[in-house]
Amino acid sequence: MIGTFGTIVFYASSEALNTFNSFSRSEQGRWAKHEIVAQKPKQEFLGPDTGTVSFNMRFDVFYGMNPRQELDKLVTMVRDGSYYTLIIGGKGLGVNKWALKSVSENWTRVDNQGNVLVAEVSVQLEEYL
Repeated sequence: MIGTFGTIVFYASSEALNTFNSFSRSEQGRWAKHEIVAQKPKQEFLGPDTGTVSFNMRFDVFYGMNPRQELDKLVTMVRDGSYYTLIIGGKGLGVNKWALKSVSENWTRVDNQGNVLVAEVSVQLEEYL
């Protein structure tokens, strides 16, 4: 097992594949800028901002999964406002849980019955406090 996010399990085996690619994490600070007459502005560190994570996934019926069911799980998590610990390599990522902010689907192969054979999805998470 590669990791988990709620009910989504990332894994790779000879029979099935459910993993991610283009994984990106961003952390930044919050800063205020105070204007001063005839001088450069002074900056003040206010504290850390919420982190973000993004990655892509590919659901393929030929790799032992039902793409439509996997997409439905993600959409339900977005609509419910779900937040979970993101675990990669047996370790939680970050200090807090992560909210699933958005999912963008791309159905790349559909059969003549309307079944999704291959779908690609972009996932956006934000740290949940």
